[in-house]
Amino acid sequence: MSVTSPFRRTTSLRRTRRWALAALAAFTLVAAPTAAAAPADTAAPDAGVLATSHKSPFSCGKTFYANNWSGGHNPNGSIDWQSYDGDAINGETVRATAAGTATFDDEGSTSYGKWVQIVHGDGTRTRYAHLATMVRAPGQTLSVSQGTVIGTVGSTGGSEAPHLHYEQRGSTGVVDTSPTVEGVTVSVGQKKAVTSTNACGGSTNPYTPTEVCGSGFSVIDQAALGTVGRTYLLYNSGTGANCVVTLKSTNLGTPSAVSAFLEPQGSSRTTDSGSYSYYAGPVKRSAPGTCVKWGGSVGSASYTSPFEHCD
Repeated sequence: MSVTSPFRRTTSLRRTRRWALAALAAFTLVAAPTAAAAPADTAAPDAGVLATSHKSPFSCGKTFYANNWSGGHNPNGSIDWQSYDGDAINGETVRATAAGTATFDDEGSTSYGKWVQIVHGDGTRTRYAHLATMVRAPGQTLSVSQGTVIGTVGSTGGSEAPHLHYEQRGSTGVVDTSPTVEGVTVSVGQKKAVTSTNACGGSTNPYTPTEVCGSGFSVIDQAALGTVGRTYLLYNSGTGANCVVTLKSTNLGTPSAVSAFLEPQGSSRTTDSGSYSYYAGPVKRSAPGTCVKWGGSVGSASYTSPFEHCD
């Protein structure tokens, strides 16, 4: 794959509510529709506020409305993240609001649909539901940092329109009815606009794998390159194309050695390597129903998969 620039980027809720949009300045909830049933451990009195500090579940600079519906939202105190018109949030990257161990699940057409629970260092938990895609298969776990991509917004399970259902829970599993994100507390009966500072600058790469690979691609696997980066495998189910991108997490903005490669079984390997500021790739190959070997490197840290993902 030819390389022309060290700095490249592919440009890129719950149901639409009957809000009273004219009252934006007050950010006061007008109506509380009935929500889909949630899995067990949602009852009981408040177990206390979470000790963990949480950022928004979206990428840096994104602003969405956190809606804590009163009456009929199950569980009470959970947040529905939506855009102003209830539509633009569809397909948005979902990130961990704090570090911990993520577990991935899929309840099919009921309740949460595709969802992730993250158990944080103090035993508290967050949940992210109705996802369109997840970066791991159901039943798998992943150690995540604050800002790690875990999936994309969708409308799976008991959902009528794209949105992100989000919960903060204490160590006993009880829902915090006044969750705080980005320092903004959203109590029952409120909706507030929240701007994300998650994955902003510093040691966090401002780009995501889906932004680099483009529309239609979803992360299906990833591997850490020590502390210096991470390489990702994405797939487009509509076209049968695979895509690999390697993101740096150190020396951001400064060109340094990065690579990404993809090799369908029985075919030659395609590699993109060079001195890049943020990432290598995208390396794309069409390989429907074919096993692939993939990986990448940042500096001396590298990863090479076996032939896998053969479906």
